[in-house]
Amino acid sequence: MENRRVIVVTGPTASGKSVLALALAEQRWANGRATVINADAMQTYDAFPVLTAQPTAEERRRAPHVLYGTLPLSEILSAARWCTLASAEIERCHAGGGVPILCGGSGLYLRTLMQGIAAIPDVPPAIREQANAEWQRVGPAAFRARLAEKDPAIVTRLKPGDRQRHVRAWEVVEATGRPLSEWQRDAGEPAPWCFTTVLLAPERAWLRTRIEARFDAMIGQGVLAEVRAVFDRSPDPRWPGLKAHGAPELFRHFRGELQLDKARQIAIDHTRQYAKRQMTWFRHQLTPDLVVDPLSSGSTSAVAQYLTKTEV
Repeated sequence: MENRRVIVVTGPTASGKSVLALALAEQRWANGRATVINADAMQTYDAFPVLTAQPTAEERRRAPHVLYGTLPLSEILSAARWCTLASAEIERCHAGGGVPILCGGSGLYLRTLMQGIAAIPDVPPAIREQANAEWQRVGPAAFRARLAEKDPAIVTRLKPGDRQRHVRAWEVVEATGRPLSEWQRDAGEPAPWCFTTVLLAPERAWLRTRIEARFDAMIGQGVLAEVRAVFDRSPDPRWPGLKAHGAPELFRHFRGELQLDKARQIAIDHTRQYAKRQMTWFRHQLTPDLVVDPLSSGSTSAVAQYLTKTEV
């Protein structure tokens, strides 16, 4: 039987997913033909390789990495579009006799790929512009209240202030006459692969410390210049890629609204909050095959042994 295995390495931000995925890609069981496929929304954009902790040139030499830094900040990356891109890379890897390793913490994207996606029709650009204009006109709170009248089920799943997802839900119901929550219930066929999901579940205090240390390391690696280069281009604030953790806070610093120390602390706090939300999502939405503590000694070997035992 043709090997249709796909490894999924996921977990909260800063938990060590990229390190584990690379180590697995180099393990003997992968026969040296594994490809690491990005499953993190922000790492798909091209302007913030340091800020979004994309693989380094050295790491990419050690194993193939795809879908990292491939889109401009202005482009919208939906779960459906990512699934199309990831599916093509999975098939390409399998065709070469390799093992695809999906690596990232965008849980919705992974769930969509594994369980299927609703075939929502394309939204005309004019309706998308109208939805964005309405958000701008009435403000986030009023927009959310009005969306709740159109699609109450979707609002309960959206974080207040999340412009992209609120506008997306609004434009879908305006374009199709049907709430996004209903479309999502009618997911299509699941992907035709055999997934083995590894969840990194670190201790909370360790993760909080690691998030702070990683952000400080990014500053030492030139993230200020990286973000400043984008800031100086006066980008449209609606660009999805500008939501990368740390970018909004550093933009405020460059505008003179925050001292660097304050921007740093707010960025770290927001990233910690995001990691907490990720873990909550994983607990309720994901059924991993293997849960790993990244602090445990020999965790990479344990995962590789598990994968060997469960080869298909």
